[in-house]
Amino acid sequence: MRGRFLAAGLALGSVFAAAAATAAEGQSGAGLPQLDATRFAPQLIWLAITFGALYLLMSRVALPRVAEVLETRADHINDDLRRAEESRGEAEAVMQAYEKALVDARSKARAAALEASEAAKAISEERQREAGRTLQEEAVAAEGRIAEAKAAAMGNVRSVAAEVAIAATKRIGGFDVDAERGAAAVAAAMGGRA
Repeated sequence: MRGRFLAAGLALGSVFAAAAATAAEGQSGAGLPQLDATRFAPQLIWLAITFGALYLLMSRVALPRVAEVLETRADHINDDLRRAEESRGEAEAVMQAYEKALVDARSKARAAALEASEAAKAISEERQREAGRTLQEEAVAAEGRIAEAKAAAMGNVRSVAAEVAIAATKRIGGFDVDAERGAAAVAAAMGGRA
């Protein structure tokens, strides 16, 4: 690196020397003092001293600070990238856990809904069976009551028929029939029908 700066300084110096020589030939005393060939050597010396001082200042002070800042910045950027990668990995893990929890919750909800539906269906079927049994029991009880009412009505019909037969015999035949004989005659006429 020093070699490059030194070569650049020498090339620049030779350009100035050539320009000074050209100017000295064309002008004798008037003009720019830095282009006066008689004063050119001290100017080149001061150029080399200034260039060397600036080179040392830049290489020893300024450039190491710039390099340090760039290195710190690169470390900071790499650290941020590493943290971003870790955060992305964590976010992906959290997203996968969330999706798994969502799938589990949906499956549990479906299972609970199916279980509730089956339980409601079982309850409904049980209530229908109970209602069927109750209706059948009530039908049997109603048939019993109807049979009792029919038997009572038939009993009343027989007694009324016996009374009518006794009254008709008395009126038509003119003789009295006792109640037992009238009931026996009605029973025989009905032939044991209920």
